[in-house]
Amino acid sequence: MAQLGKRNLLPIVRAASPGLYLDGGAHGEILLPARYIPAGAVPGGKLEVFVYRDSEDRLVATTERPYAVVDEFACLKVVGVNPRIGVFLDWGLGKDLLLPAREQDGPLNPGDWVVVQVVLDDKTDRLIASARLNRRLDLTPPPYHEGESVHLLVASKSPLGYNLIINHAHRGLVYHTDLAAPLKVGAVVEGYVRNVRPDGKVDLALGRAGYRRVATVAEQVLEKLRAAGGRLPFHDGSLPEEIRDAFGVSKKAFKQAIGALYKDRLIRIEPDSIHLVAPDTQ
Repeated sequence: MAQLGKRNLLPIVRAASPGLYLDGGAHGEILLPARYIPAGAVPGGKLEVFVYRDSEDRLVATTERPYAVVDEFACLKVVGVNPRIGVFLDWGLGKDLLLPAREQDGPLNPGDWVVVQVVLDDKTDRLIASARLNRRLDLTPPPYHEGESVHLLVASKSPLGYNLIINHAHRGLVYHTDLAAPLKVGAVVEGYVRNVRPDGKVDLALGRAGYRRVATVAEQVLEKLRAAGGRLPFHDGSLPEEIRDAFGVSKKAFKQAIGALYKDRLIRIEPDSIHLVAPDTQ
């Protein structure tokens, strides 16, 4: 059966002057208007289409691709305002997406950009947008593991850093101190899970290089520990210059590396030193 708000691979049932009629299962036949018909599409074949409701509440199909499908998040541009109803967003289709006034998180004007989730409204069975991110994000324990590659959307800026939406589901944070340059709200970036805290909050790192750098420094620390007989006189109180002389990295990078090694139970941290953990005690 065709799913509203998603891309569907549907059989072509018949051709008519308005366009092609597709088999929508329990929804019946769904029209693909003539202007969207790709070359070579004939009855008996199949087409991948996006299904939504038109202004007359009929299910229709399009071969256009929206910037986000139902349950996904995206940063969309405001192209129209109706004070009684809400604002209209450009989401890549001929028909704009409504962000109802009740789903807004603040005033919006034409030309503004807003991070929203595309949702199926229970009351109208229509696709709408919601900017109430706190109500829309998944609050269940995140299933991610340290080092996992994730899709990120920059949702907002905070005093600590930037709030990002992970894989269209959970909230995560990247700290200002971990960034070489400011991020743009609405940007889509690649990132990695740095840490999942006991309270379920997720710390993130941006870019493959950042996570690999931590892994490289960690390997260097292990090599030096083995060469030194399992103990190195470095700790939180060590001077940045001492760490740079010994490892060629900043104190911050060193602390990230030993933090990763400690979580993997490869080292033991003492007040005045770090120690290699024997394999049989890991």
